Amino acid sequence: MQSARGFEYGVRHIISPQSGRLIDVLLSTLSLDRTEIEFLLGLGSIYLNHKRVKEDFSVSTGDYLRVHTKPRRFPVFNINWNDRVIFNDENFIIANKISGIPVHASVDNDQEHLQFYLSKTLGCDLFVTHRLDVPTRGLIVFAKNLKFQSEFNKLLLQREMTKIYKATVEGQGLQTGPLTHYMEPSPRAPKTVSHEPHEAWQDCVLEILNIKLLPENRSELKIHLLTGRTHQIRAQLGYEKHPIIGDHAYGAKKIDDIEKIELEANELSFVDPITNQKHSFNLN
Repeated sequence: MQSARGFEYGVRHIISPQSGRLIDVLLSTLSLDRTEIEFLLGLGSIYLNHKRVKEDFSVSTGDYLRVHTKPRRFPVFNINWNDRVIFNDENFIIANKISGIPVHASVDNDQEHLQFYLSKTLGCDLFVTHRLDVPTRGLIVFAKNLKFQSEFNKLLLQREMTKIYKATVEGQGLQTGPLTHYMEPSPRAPKTVSHEPHEAWQDCVLEILNIKLLPENRSELKIHLLTGRTHQIRAQLGYEKHPIIGDHAYGAKKIDDIEKIELEANELSFVDPITNQKHSFNLN
């Protein structure tokens, strides 16, 4: 039995009508061939009783299956992932993320993301500490053990990591100094922000440190991110009618279909919570 819920997104909710191998059950209930099902299984797009599975397990009558038949894809080609690692010690790495891929697994794809590629390349587990949006590039920290992840997350909550971004935006009307908005607490994107505070809305604060005027009515900004909300820089600049180049979701002209915007996490500095050593990294 299949539920219609989620059909527009390619999600199929199935109560198994029989016992048997997972692939055989899906062959009997979905309009997919074996090759397609095996691909979805390997990509991490299939769940059995709410747990992601990647092998052809036995299924019992009445088991709940969820299949993402149209997973979002993030293919990459000819990337030397070793070259993307700019620092590596026993507790963490610093990587230079490319545009167009997520930092970590999504609900329908646990293969095509930065954490997977770097873990495979380095031959060790990596743990997420913070995130960059899919179209954003630049510096990001991955923990190599759970102790560092836990301590580093405390550091982030206390806002003890300095994060500097470079953004190229449409327009030339911004000024240096702090920029404050309030963001609606919604999981949906694009995010909604306002100059006016509302109950339960989160504050979004950044500081524009420097502005360089560019041809074609563009500006290059150096930004100190003071709070780290999802899509914060993108939403704030879009609200100010100076969207980031390529950021169609926040009002910029659409350039192409590649998930790439002119936003880069350019500098990071923090004190290692394990060793108390001060670190600074930049892409200049």
